[in-house]
Amino acid sequence: VELVESGGGSVQAGGSLELSCRYSGLTYSKYCVGWIRQTPGKEREGVASINEQGSSRYEESVEGRFAISQDNAKNTLYLEMNSLKPEDTAMYYCAAVATDYCSRSALMFGYSGQGTQVTVSA
Repeated sequence: VELVESGGGSVQAGGSLELSCRYSGLTYSKYCVGWIRQTPGKEREGVASINEQGSSRYEESVEGRFAISQDNAKNTLYLEMNSLKPEDTAMYYCAAVATDYCSRSALMFGYSGQGTQVTVSA
């Protein structure tokens, strides 16, 4: 499985960014894809996940501000991030795992990309 992220950058608090992840090799009938983020000195955190049926889950702090979606025809995963806060600053990784039960924690045990940096200034 190959995952390539794009779309990170710097934005002021309250602004918006959209991350994209082009994936290949994801041939499983049941899978989970999503986004993980990590800040230096902190553990990785599952931000959002979505399964092959489009069912999504979010980390509590981003609920209502972030939206995960996928375009199966383009093999691309998206994360729309609105009302960004300085605490959203992190390296964001696209992740994928074959699983019957999709969750943010399940993403920790799958494949991940190289990451894209998101920086939110106050």
